[in-house]
Amino acid sequence: MARYRKILVAVDGSDSSRNAFCQACKIVRDDKSWITVITVIPLYQDQIEVLSIKEKVARKLREEGEKIISEIGVLARQEDVFIRTYVEEGVPFQSIIDFAEDGGYDLIVTGRHGITRFEKALIGNVAARIIGHSSRDVLVIPGNSSVGWNSIVFATDGSRYSSAAADKAMDLAKSYNGNIKVICSVDVTDEFLAQAPEVVERMVKEAKVFTQAIKEKADALNINIETFVREGETFRVITDLAKQANADVIVMGSHGRTGIKKILMGSVTEKVIGYAPCPVLIVR
Repeated sequence: MARYRKILVAVDGSDSSRNAFCQACKIVRDDKSWITVITVIPLYQDQIEVLSIKEKVARKLREEGEKIISEIGVLARQEDVFIRTYVEEGVPFQSIIDFAEDGGYDLIVTGRHGITRFEKALIGNVAARIIGHSSRDVLVIPGNSSVGWNSIVFATDGSRYSSAAADKAMDLAKSYNGNIKVICSVDVTDEFLAQAPEVVERMVKEAKVFTQAIKEKADALNINIETFVREGETFRVITDLAKQANADVIVMGSHGRTGIKKILMGSVTEKVIGYAPCPVLIVR
């Protein structure tokens, strides 16, 4: 079963992270899962040499962390959900990842901050690094959206990472009686199309092979599924379909944890998260 049993929610006091927590509560109520909330105090005081100032800064940061957790506690009581809470110190993304790894969590939930043009292009340092470094599935939730598993848009590129994510998407659809729309994008420029139309035609055929293979697996499981192959900028193709389908979630595969992708998990993934009208689940 695809249901997440042990969920870690990372909060930072923002409206986005509070909404992410409330959506995690929704998953918990539906699935009788465990939920833990963590906020991380950055170690700015390590850069301060004067002891008295360092202690004052540390105390202030600790108070801020406790305030964030206290506010989440109020929300938990309103949501009628039992939670465990932790205030940690360290580098935020690394502390969250380490906590998830050590605790054996199935899913990390985080909010998406902002909707400015720049923030859509770069979703945020902490969220990007969690996705880039973590071995856990990560659910990124835009500030005003709600999570669900009934209408799933699954984006594939035919890679082995997409294959693992396809299994998760189908498992979610099967568990929650949902439906899947599979999308594969052929991303080429007008100049490339004009100069090498036969290559584009071959790419379209390959994309149809990728989506058809997923459809055959879903059909065997009696999952309601549709497939789409569209030309265009990949992140726009994916997010446009999610808008048209009024999707509850976009599911994508992770593309590894090496090199630059440890820092920026990939421009397509990051832009999908930045522009998505719904939560985005990154599957390991």
